[in-house]
Amino acid sequence: MNLSITGHHLDVTPAIRSYVEDKIGRVTRHFDHVIDVSVVLSVEKLRHKAEVNVHLPGKDIYVEHVDGDMYAAIDSLADKLDRQILKHKQKISDVHRDSGGLKRQSTELG
Repeated sequence: MNLSITGHHLDVTPAIRSYVEDKIGRVTRHFDHVIDVSVVLSVEKLRHKAEVNVHLPGKDIYVEHVDGDMYAAIDSLADKLDRQILKHKQKISDVHRDSGGLKRQSTELG
């Protein structure tokens, strides 16, 4: 998993970087096929905004959250991302389950 963290109008300190790595690292607990993760942290006056774009095989997931505190924004962002990843994983497993295996394939030979 490639992780890139950038800041707009914000210096990404080592503390924030490690906090984001820990929170975003939860994604790989649920879904191992993550290709690339891009995190953008920005500050505009009193609005702290955290955005993440996760590139998965066949799908890109984009999540953002705005809060008064950067750490709270990152926490909420991680929770939203976790829900989106679980939803995507459930859709994939349902498709594979619905297509079935050899038992569900027709045995007609034409």
